[in-house]
Amino acid sequence: MKTLRLLPLTVAISAALALPAQAQSLLELYDAARSYDAAYQSARAQYEANQFKADQAKAALLPTVNLTAGASSSQLRTEIGGSTTERSFDNRNLGVSATQPLYRGVNIANYQQGVRQSDLAEAQLLTAEQDLIVRVSQAYFDVLASQDSLVFVQAQKTAVAEQLASARRNFEVGTATITDTREAQARFDLVVAQEIAAENDLRVKKLTLDQLVGKPDARPHPLAAASGLPNLLPEDVNIWVQQAQEQHPAIRQARIALEIANLETDKAKAGHLPTLDLNASQTVNRNINGSVLSTQDSRTTNTTVGVQFVMPLFAGFATQNRLRETVALQEKARADLDAAQRNVAQGTRTAYYGVVSGQGQVRALQAAEASSQSALDANKLGYQVGVRINIDVLNSQSQLFQTKRDLAKARYDVLVGGLKLRQANGTLKSEDLQGVNALLAAPAAPAASPQGR
Repeated sequence: MKTLRLLPLTVAISAALALPAQAQSLLELYDAARSYDAAYQSARAQYEANQFKADQAKAALLPTVNLTAGASSSQLRTEIGGSTTERSFDNRNLGVSATQPLYRGVNIANYQQGVRQSDLAEAQLLTAEQDLIVRVSQAYFDVLASQDSLVFVQAQKTAVAEQLASARRNFEVGTATITDTREAQARFDLVVAQEIAAENDLRVKKLTLDQLVGKPDARPHPLAAASGLPNLLPEDVNIWVQQAQEQHPAIRQARIALEIANLETDKAKAGHLPTLDLNASQTVNRNINGSVLSTQDSRTTNTTVGVQFVMPLFAGFATQNRLRETVALQEKARADLDAAQRNVAQGTRTAYYGVVSGQGQVRALQAAEASSQSALDANKLGYQVGVRINIDVLNSQSQLFQTKRDLAKARYDVLVGGLKLRQANGTLKSEDLQGVNALLAAPAAPAASPQGR
């Protein structure tokens, strides 16, 4: 029987997935997604809107200036002792007024809240950016995993086809039974079904990546043949958790929300406090053809400068009830902060141990791949000398290709898991993609044109 030699993992991928010239790296597709993804664009627009909204609170601390102008025309009819006198006169006025708040507790608290709202918007945008990094990376490696799965299924299909042909030849010459042929045929039909499913899965994964990055036919680079997995540093899960407590956007948002709630209580307390404003105005009033009391033109200028003090005395208990409401909301914000800290710590630990477990699975699957290859070679040799049957060879082939698929996917899961770990503890940045991108195969150089002789 013809001995079938199975290609190693990296060689099989390289042979079946030659890098096209238009293939894109992870960084290139991430940059494309930043300018196309609707969820990220929505978060960026919301960030800009929140920044402008925060600036609006500062306006209450600055002076307000108003310009007023008016014009009127009057008809005066006077009847005295049977005689009637009629005349008309016009009035023109122009004025400027300004108000500068000297002390308003509510306005001060509003301004401080606006500053906190700006910080909150920044933390929300960072959350959206980290989410985009993970979504692009997940979609990128999902396509690679589907491509690998299809490659291995097709390689298994070739191997089973050769095993089927060998069983048929052996049956024809009388050295094997019809059972070997039927077993090989059943396994071949199963692999064909798996190939159809793998092709559809790859199609769906590509559509997902295309929609995310806005490209009609995104083609990710595969991992380089000799690329190893990056080490997990630091190796202490408590350090990851500590970083999360200091930097995670969700905790930052919860802390800012608590500060805003505290300021809301200050605003409620300010309802009992007086307000003090500085007012200034100047008005020029001109009468043409006199006025009601005079028949001569006149011009008057009125300038006023002063302060206004307002002391609230009673508002129907609205201020007291508002204060009680804000105190309760303070407690809610404090509880939300505690919940965020606990959830982030739990999520960080879960992500950390997931990466550690994934690295262990990769090492175990690498050993299993070598063992499965040795088992297949032994079963083939045993089949040739008659101590093994055809189903043993087919099972060994299936086990080897399944191990190869699991190993490829486990490597991708570790890479994505490392990014998810940084997302879980809030330190994920776009620069972290550079380390993953460095593990990808470089684009294939264009073939040199033949030289004329």
